[in-house]
Amino acid sequence: MNRRQFLQRGTGAASSLLLINSGAAFGYAANSAVRHGLLGCGNRGTSVADSFSKNTSAQVVALADLFPDQLDVGHSHFDQLNAGLGRAPLDSKLLFHGPHAFEQLAASPDVDLIQISTPPFFHVEHLSAAVASGKHVYCEKPLGIDIRQAQHALEIAKRVKPTQSVDVGFQCRSAPPIAAIADRIKAGALGKIAAVTANYNAPASTEKKPRGASPDEYRLRNWLWDRALSGDILVEQNIHIIDLCNWLLDAHPLKATATGGRNILTHFGDCWDNYQIDFTYPSDVHLSFSSTQFGVDSVFDAGLKLFGATGSASVPYSGPVQITGAQAWAWQDSTAIASGSGKFAANGAFSDNLAFADRDKERTFIDSITSGNAHNQIAAGVETALSCMLGRMAGLTRREVTWEELLAHGETYQLGFSLDQFA
Repeated sequence: MNRRQFLQRGTGAASSLLLINSGAAFGYAANSAVRHGLLGCGNRGTSVADSFSKNTSAQVVALADLFPDQLDVGHSHFDQLNAGLGRAPLDSKLLFHGPHAFEQLAASPDVDLIQISTPPFFHVEHLSAAVASGKHVYCEKPLGIDIRQAQHALEIAKRVKPTQSVDVGFQCRSAPPIAAIADRIKAGALGKIAAVTANYNAPASTEKKPRGASPDEYRLRNWLWDRALSGDILVEQNIHIIDLCNWLLDAHPLKATATGGRNILTHFGDCWDNYQIDFTYPSDVHLSFSSTQFGVDSVFDAGLKLFGATGSASVPYSGPVQITGAQAWAWQDSTAIASGSGKFAANGAFSDNLAFADRDKERTFIDSITSGNAHNQIAAGVETALSCMLGRMAGLTRREVTWEELLAHGETYQLGFSLDQFA
């Protein structure tokens, strides 16, 4: 199968999503723009908002960021992007910075959709404000970096109105090759699944060195290195692979044992640079997961393999997406690419098997808004975040941790300083 056949069959990212539905659901006339407000003008936030602008009816009309310099860069970038798309420049009244910028963005009547691309520690707080304002929300993963935040997110989920769409940024599910093989796995192409292996090996993140930055600002600028701000590499980055496993097995892990540590990295921060985890899923299915995050840009390999009674499946970021065994199948566009040959994308805009992941995820989300078929992905996002926290807790405590123990633990992380200093 190739991408054209996949779209013709209507599986996953269906071709119907390429068009905005007619009618006036929620006041969105046919092909009218969804007014998009970006919260967090960093690398990933800008990349996702770019994709929304180029591939959907969403138009970036507002920006918000804690830091004025990032807001300025975002302002210049999106004015240029909008000009190239034949759209108006941003109104200066819709540019917000400082610790209350997210509240100002949420209160704006000129915004329909808020994209939350701030450091993970703030996701749930920002989600709460956006949902309370009645906005549609596209929130990057994870939905919480600790148990308290995850539980808060579930409470927020109950307050989402039937007319609001809230999506979580698990775009890998929408990549055409992955959606296609998922259909076959869920239909039983592998028979009874016995075991899964998975990995996420990535290079170290790049240090940001703002001139004259205080220690608190330095932490915020380098939030990927800070466990409280990011959730650690397992919760912030490896979460995509754990999410795919949960999705394909239609379950979350029941318990985990783990090892790992900080064996290579010497810079500021407390995030580990490697994990090795054994997750136990229902029916005694085991996921053996490993992760590293250090070294040079050329070191990148991510994906998973599932082993069943009648076949096995390979689901890599780069390389052949295929099933071997009784129901052999392959995504033709991926078979000529060597496994693990992909390039790491710090902004999350990967190529190869994930080339259309962001685009198709965003089109589905915008279609849910314009068609009136709203959906709420908060609970599913929390389940995956908790799965990663289970592995993190098992590693940090050096013992087996069950799902029930995790939830009862009440684990919390504190920021340790006030954002008011950046007003």
